[in-house]
Amino acid sequence: MSPVAEGTLLWEPTEEFKNKTTLVRYMNWLKQNRGLAFSTYPELWQWSVDHLEEFWASVWDFFEVKASQPYTSVLSDHKMPGARWFEGSQLNYAEHLLRYKSERPAIVHQSELRQLGEVSWQELEQKTAALAATLRQLGVKPGDRVAAYMPNIPETVIAFLATASIGAIWSSVAPEFGTPSVISRFNQIEPTVLFAVDGYKYGGKAFDKMSVVKELQEALPTVQRTIVLPYLNEQPDASALRDVVMWQDALSTSAEELTFEQVDFDHPLWVLYSSGTTGLPKPIVQGHGGILMKHLVALPLQNDVKPTDRLFWFTTTGWMMWNFTLSGLLSGATIVLYDGNPAYPDLNVLWKLAQDSQMTAFGTSASFLTNCMKAGLEPGKQFDLSKLAMLAYTGSPLSPEGFEWVYQHVKSDLWLAPGSGGTDICSVIVGSSPLLPVRAGEMSCACLGVKAQSFSDDGQPVVDEVGELVMTEPVPSMPLYFWNDPDGERYKSSYFEDFPGVWRHGDLIKFTERGSCVIYGRSDATINRFGVRIGSSEIYNAIESLPEVADSLVVDLSYLDRPSYMPLFVVLKPGQQLTDELKQKINWHIRDEISPRHVPNDIFAVSEVPRTLNGKKMEVPVRKILLGVPTQKAVNVDSMANPTSMEYFLEFAQTLNHGEAGN
Repeated sequence: MSPVAEGTLLWEPTEEFKNKTTLVRYMNWLKQNRGLAFSTYPELWQWSVDHLEEFWASVWDFFEVKASQPYTSVLSDHKMPGARWFEGSQLNYAEHLLRYKSERPAIVHQSELRQLGEVSWQELEQKTAALAATLRQLGVKPGDRVAAYMPNIPETVIAFLATASIGAIWSSVAPEFGTPSVISRFNQIEPTVLFAVDGYKYGGKAFDKMSVVKELQEALPTVQRTIVLPYLNEQPDASALRDVVMWQDALSTSAEELTFEQVDFDHPLWVLYSSGTTGLPKPIVQGHGGILMKHLVALPLQNDVKPTDRLFWFTTTGWMMWNFTLSGLLSGATIVLYDGNPAYPDLNVLWKLAQDSQMTAFGTSASFLTNCMKAGLEPGKQFDLSKLAMLAYTGSPLSPEGFEWVYQHVKSDLWLAPGSGGTDICSVIVGSSPLLPVRAGEMSCACLGVKAQSFSDDGQPVVDEVGELVMTEPVPSMPLYFWNDPDGERYKSSYFEDFPGVWRHGDLIKFTERGSCVIYGRSDATINRFGVRIGSSEIYNAIESLPEVADSLVVDLSYLDRPSYMPLFVVLKPGQQLTDELKQKINWHIRDEISPRHVPNDIFAVSEVPRTLNGKKMEVPVRKILLGVPTQKAVNVDSMANPTSMEYFLEFAQTLNHGEAGN
């Protein structure tokens, strides 16, 4: 494959394609109902960020948001943090997910344990009603927390809808997460009910999790009932657990109809987790109304998801893309779920799912596409992808060569629709529009209603230069707050410390003159491993609990066209050697304590970890050096407690750039 330059035009929407989009229908609606005429996406975007209140009010009306109480104001304050949206209104997010009555299936699903199957809209609503009735009988009230240790299967969707319908607060973690990682998340929110799976299958291997469920019960004293789903085994042994309700029993409660608790616009919907470099994972609280409004823009308008679509995203329940995918139901679309290893028995498994499920929109990660490209796959020849109209990705950047591979080996007339955002707002910030062309290596635009810019270090907007991704105006799905952060200090320090009143997202970005953009990876030390973000502190807590390890440093080097590469550097205690046995021990410990995704590519022994004068690990400077940034721009040696420690990493950077690391 010949190299393709960044910015090369690869696809343009036809006029026929544009005219069938929900976005053009919305623009026509604006002209008829608001007297506003826009002929291009950039014009529409500019209006949407210059007139935030008018834009979001129009979204409310266009999508006929159902509220039991009307709002008194769209936006009471533009200040960040502190903006308050649609005050006075009452609604329920789950009610909007279930307001379609369709003969099409609501869910199509498959896993390593189950063949391709369907759940109808009627079945989804009936089971949600029964489970909601059970939760109410168990005493669950609005504001109570419900935690889920469940995989990406229909039962998890039903559990979420039941929880949200009664105004309780949802929080989920994938069962692949290590027990300490699960406990560190759920302990913060003190759930009263725990949904748990007995086990799962991944990569052809069975993983029984009943002992972990017992550990969770012991570590979560607030849990009054545990609802267990038999998934790996038909009749799992739950005798060691306390206060158990089996899934089928939980669905046996009679409910005449599903009712939806009407809650304030900013009533908490769920708690997601995103990690910095220190402390516990950040429990991010997002609201019913904010998520509803942002996802109505992100899916129907930005990604043109319609009732006729079958929307898939490869994700686990521990990644925000699971929550995002559920909002495909807002459009009346069918959502497609998959639980299992995307490379088992080989990398064709998801492409076959696309064929068999008649998928129209395929969502994945850049790393998956890169792996398919390197493996020489030709999905377009091997499978019937005639229904597939859109291929989307997020999680990390995709190289221009990856773009070209999609058009040469998947489908030549496909709309490739990358997006980038994060757990922090559970949505996209920059992404794609069905009205704009696709150019190699680029995302086509900032999203409607999102004033995204690139800032220099001194807080000035820049174009055609790499800078910090920021949002200078509020967005409805921004966190309401962090759980157990009463004064808001942790929230403020996470996003507003560097540029007061401006949201710093933590990504490096370059905007072009035409409004497109390129993401260059994380600007901080957060680990973004195959699309799942955790804090480096979680890895340190696991590694440094081993008796052989004195100190450690980990960096994530996913960056543009580089493959995902995460090296781990360890300082061993006196008398210890980094043998193959110790490497294996470290890897298995990370696998058990954190997750299989966060096992490092390589482990190296170093004499010391670079630290600042106040003792902080210098992850960001080390990352910059390993990515080829000149030393004088990457690190201030005068701020270091141990300047000579950086010499190892300067030498390692040269080895890395010659492709010799780990050999």
